[in-house]
Amino acid sequence: MPFISKDWRSPGEAWVKTEEGWEKLKVLECVKRKRCISECSSSSDIENDIENSDVEIPPHCHITLKCTREIAGFNGLGEAVRRLDFRSSVRDGRRFNYVCALLRHLVSGKGITSLPGGAQRLLLQMLEEVATYVSESQQNINVLRGLVQQLRSLVNQENQKCWGKPLGSQSLWEGHVQTIQRIQNIASQIQIKEPGPNIRPKLHDLPEECVREIILRLTDYKDLDASASAWSLMAALISEQRVWRELSHYHFTKQQIHVILDKMCLQDTKERHRNWQAIYHALRKTYGVPEELQYAEILAFCRLCRCLFWPSAGHPCIVDQYPDIRQRIREAGNDDNTETQPVPPAQFLKYFSL
Repeated sequence: MPFISKDWRSPGEAWVKTEEGWEKLKVLECVKRKRCISECSSSSDIENDIENSDVEIPPHCHITLKCTREIAGFNGLGEAVRRLDFRSSVRDGRRFNYVCALLRHLVSGKGITSLPGGAQRLLLQMLEEVATYVSESQQNINVLRGLVQQLRSLVNQENQKCWGKPLGSQSLWEGHVQTIQRIQNIASQIQIKEPGPNIRPKLHDLPEECVREIILRLTDYKDLDASASAWSLMAALISEQRVWRELSHYHFTKQQIHVILDKMCLQDTKERHRNWQAIYHALRKTYGVPEELQYAEILAFCRLCRCLFWPSAGHPCIVDQYPDIRQRIREAGNDDNTETQPVPPAQFLKYFSL
């Protein structure tokens, strides 16, 4: 393993000893190189220490943004999905919608059929896990039905081809078809079971104030529309302007709201006389709903160590090992207060060659 000197010659730089001699690298390149060597070398001391210790390492995955002479490598989707523990994240209510959104991107078009066989198998296992979890929890059935419909269309497209087959062997694809059939069977056998008569309180037994508080915590207007069609009381509460006002302020900035108010000639109108439902839909059509606000938890990217991780779990950042790196990066002219950034599903897939 190359030796990274702790003797910093200048801010943002370090010296690495290789077979050809000492090479000067930027701090982030040194960190990335050390990480890549540690992860790729199965005999490294760091990995042995991790395997032999009882410390639980949170799910994380290092990403190569740019290949250089010192850093050569590529990002594998299957490996990233495994390292970030996507399969177990299906059963986490905060991450469920994010994982399903990623699966929708992969299933649509030719995404899943263009992947290596191992990645195909892993993603179909995730889809089967989604189907099992939805069947057990009886929640998010519409999400599962959408994924099943995409899988059905994918199989039909492949069966109609005269030339060319999906990437991988014929037996591998036949196994995928069997997995897809199991997923379809699970989805078709789901039946919503009402709580027993002795389970109290039920939703209809809750006071109106409690139901209103539940509604105010919904962040998707589609859920509001569905709730309004399910129960007359919820329909009456959802028609209140307060609900749509809170939804508008949650998804959009004050400046965006002021622009729409000016456009609708409502700037001088008192707030209680404004139609906030119409204002929200005008905002949504003009600016679009921010994708990072559609999920309870979204993957984050650490700018310091080039690492993807779940914010609720954290990640072993290089700054934790060398606290002076942050200051030296700022001294090198990379003063960015935003050390992490959200990674929507579409952005996550751009890290890989699909």
